[in-house]
Amino acid sequence: RATVHVRVNDVNEFAPVFGERVFRASVTEGRLYERVLRVQAWDQDCSPQYSQVCFYQILTPNVPFTIDNDGYIKNTQPLQAGGEKVIRFTVTAYDCGKKRAVEDAEVEIQVKPTCKPSWKGWTKRIEYVPGSGSLALFPNIHLETCEEPVWSIQATVDIQTSHIAKGCDRDNYSEKSLRKLCGAAPGDVDLLPPITLAHNWTHGLPVQETQDSSLVFWFNGSQSVEFPPGHLPAGGRTADHLTLSFWLKHAGGSGGKAGKEEEVLLCNTVQNGDGSFSHYTLAVHGCRISFLYWSLLESARPVKFLWKLEQVCDVEWHHYALSLEFPTVSLYVDGVTYDPALIHDNGALPPPRRQARLMIGGCWSDEKIPGKVIDNETTRVQGTVPGRFLHGYMSGLTMRLGPVDSREVIECLYSCKEGLQYTDFDSLGKGMKVHVNPAQSQLSLEGDDPHTFSHALQHVEYLNSLQFPTPGVRPLKLKTTVRCLSDEGCLTVPDLEGYLVVLQPDAPQVQLSGSPRSAHPISDFQGLVGVPIFPDLKITCSVSHPLTPNKQERAPRADLQTPDGIECSLEKCEVGVVGEDLNLEYESLSLDVSSSWQRGLEMENSSRSLRITGVQSVAVYEDILRSLTYRTVARASLYARKFHVSCSEMNGRYISNQLYTEVDVLHGVHAVSPNHLLSAQQFVHNVHQAPAELSGHTLVSTNPSSVFPGVAMVIIIVCVGFLALIVTLGLSRIHSVQQKSGSDGSELEGGNQRDTFWEDSL
Repeated sequence: RATVHVRVNDVNEFAPVFGERVFRASVTEGRLYERVLRVQAWDQDCSPQYSQVCFYQILTPNVPFTIDNDGYIKNTQPLQAGGEKVIRFTVTAYDCGKKRAVEDAEVEIQVKPTCKPSWKGWTKRIEYVPGSGSLALFPNIHLETCEEPVWSIQATVDIQTSHIAKGCDRDNYSEKSLRKLCGAAPGDVDLLPPITLAHNWTHGLPVQETQDSSLVFWFNGSQSVEFPPGHLPAGGRTADHLTLSFWLKHAGGSGGKAGKEEEVLLCNTVQNGDGSFSHYTLAVHGCRISFLYWSLLESARPVKFLWKLEQVCDVEWHHYALSLEFPTVSLYVDGVTYDPALIHDNGALPPPRRQARLMIGGCWSDEKIPGKVIDNETTRVQGTVPGRFLHGYMSGLTMRLGPVDSREVIECLYSCKEGLQYTDFDSLGKGMKVHVNPAQSQLSLEGDDPHTFSHALQHVEYLNSLQFPTPGVRPLKLKTTVRCLSDEGCLTVPDLEGYLVVLQPDAPQVQLSGSPRSAHPISDFQGLVGVPIFPDLKITCSVSHPLTPNKQERAPRADLQTPDGIECSLEKCEVGVVGEDLNLEYESLSLDVSSSWQRGLEMENSSRSLRITGVQSVAVYEDILRSLTYRTVARASLYARKFHVSCSEMNGRYISNQLYTEVDVLHGVHAVSPNHLLSAQQFVHNVHQAPAELSGHTLVSTNPSSVFPGVAMVIIIVCVGFLALIVTLGLSRIHSVQQKSGSDGSELEGGNQRDTFWEDSL
């Protein structure tokens, strides 16, 4: 027996074979990768020498990739998506016997742009056309998550309107008219009214002009005003049931920071009906607002209610309404109610002086002040010194006895007429939540699916319900927070900042038209009703639109091409007297007071004017003004009176033209045609000049049986006398010629020559 060892030498009969014909991968631009992908080939030879692939090679020249012996490909430089988006090249493989693959492999590398999680498809500038209804702010927006899985998405849309009027666009009517429109309880007393002869206690306060024509007073931290007690309403001496309402923009300390000292808004000591005294103080301190109430200075202990609110110190406009129904105190800020954060029993405070007194923008304190000088020494006496002054803006401060208005009334009075809204709840996706704050300045969304979330955000809208909104820019901001299944490497979506532009609305044109003159019999002037001043008054509202826009302007809508009549409401009409004031003993202006009151209108009548206030339609004001009459008593001298009327809307923001008219006397005529009578009246008006002291009206005879006034009669008499004089001179001339007709021939010849000369001279 023998052992035989047979050694078989392998022959390299097989070439490497790639597992795939095409290898594909993708990279993000701007990055260098250690490994982009791996290509692999196999060899069917059995020996280690020939069965292994020893190295790979890129056959395509000038490509930014390399490949190692294990088949791993990497890029040699950062790639840009702006160039070739797909890079193709060929690779081959060699076994250890240097046998090349039978078929080479293709490699495709897709270069993707840098993926940054963000919102796509939004516009930075958004234009809003007044009167166009709601407007979608992000109609084409979608969220790019770079294919990363997310767990939840939260977004907040904010619109900033703090620079518009008092924080946003609200109804532009006056506070008094707005309260009637919203159905608020009557009886409010304006503690900071416009300056007039009867209301002059605010003359020392600076006044700031505003976009909404409201009256804003500036308290500079060193001054206050004292309200005259005689202007409080009947029953105003009770302090346990009242409502204080006001607008406040608290400036705080220097630099806009909340001050450290207490600043008093209103300080009032009230004498009750039984002779006792009560006291309350409304003040701000930092970001707190406090209400100190002392029901009885003689016996009770003071109670202090405190609220800590960001609105007090954010240097923005806010509306406050405080209702006292002791022992309950309610505070509404921008229509939202807040409960007191703390209630103090301040029993150790010294009671104020028992004297009825109301101060705004500060409060008095009892101190010893310098008195008389006796023996070179100044005596000090007990007195009151104002202090704790307010630093900020205040407007619309009113007091009303009784409880606060209902929530619906408060929202009607002080809610913004512009803001964010979401109405497409029917298509709201599963798991989506939408919330809008009471001021409609912030809208929040929450969901878990990027596609559903983007669809919901596309239906976020802006609406301004005012017919003539305040134009200007409203900044917008979208904040997004994304939470992932793993907090490591979760997406960060940058905030979006844009702005909404409310375009300038076409101003309404209020036009008054009517007859410039009317004449009536004297009996009508002296009747029970009087004569109408504006019997055919016509009030129209229109908006003029450009027919062809400029190249820089946006193309107008199809329904805004020509002047349009619109429906508008008036807030005030004033009828004035031209010339001398009315003598109220003999003259008067009157209208149907009951009809005006039923329509919610108020009337102020004086010797100089008649003012009608209240928000009503044009038709109502037309009816009221047409019923306005002028009346005189029987024993008064009758004058042709001149009047003018003008109307306004939105607290004087838009004012009509002045319409002038004259009310004259129609004199009685026995058998004169109307045309002859009209000519006679025109003749009288052209000839008669009123004296300077009767400017604006013409003196007329009060005798109903006279055909012409005295001046016309004088002119007629002068004309008749002149005609009689001419006739007398003619008769005298003829008589002298007849006396000379019997003279001799020479005289006759000379007379003929003279007559011929005389005739020629004629």
